[in-house]
Amino acid sequence: MTYTAKNFESLLGSPGFSEPLLRNHFALYQGYVANTNTLAEMLGALIEAGRTATPEYAELKRRFGWEWNGMRLHELYFGNLTRRPEPLREETPLARKLSQEFGSLARWEQDFRSTGSMRGVGWVLLVHERSGGRLFNTWIDEHDAGHLAGAEPLLVMDVFEHAFMLDYGLKRADYIESFFRAIHWAEVAARF
Repeated sequence: MTYTAKNFESLLGSPGFSEPLLRNHFALYQGYVANTNTLAEMLGALIEAGRTATPEYAELKRRFGWEWNGMRLHELYFGNLTRRPEPLREETPLARKLSQEFGSLARWEQDFRSTGSMRGVGWVLLVHERSGGRLFNTWIDEHDAGHLAGAEPLLVMDVFEHAFMLDYGLKRADYIESFFRAIHWAEVAARF
């Protein structure tokens, strides 16, 4: 199966995100899609040739998780942004659950922002752990380390430098502020 990059150009013109920043970010995402396809083909050829007990197969298999997660996390990230945001309505099931889990929406937001402000590169996710019914804010190093098994991403924030440096330099807090002003809460709530 070949994966096709999704078009997120509808985000162009979003307040707080310049066109060069978004276009660069889209190109990076398209690279993850291309690499996912390339690795899938290479792995398929090794399986077909019966060469699965090789270091080459093992390394490609490990690399596949990096490229796949890079592709999917970017799709979730761009998918939870919008040019015309609306606030999270307090009467929604998601808002009620956030208040229940964190004590208030303000405390959830403080925790999410604080997680995004930590030193390092990676991702910040609000996830729903279905078997226990819990919501967590979590940090993912890179793309492939830190995922909570069984937890579904609801809100995804990219905190790699490519997501903000062009517009904000080292001012990650300013980027996070713009991110919060661009959240597509209807999409996030639908994921819940």
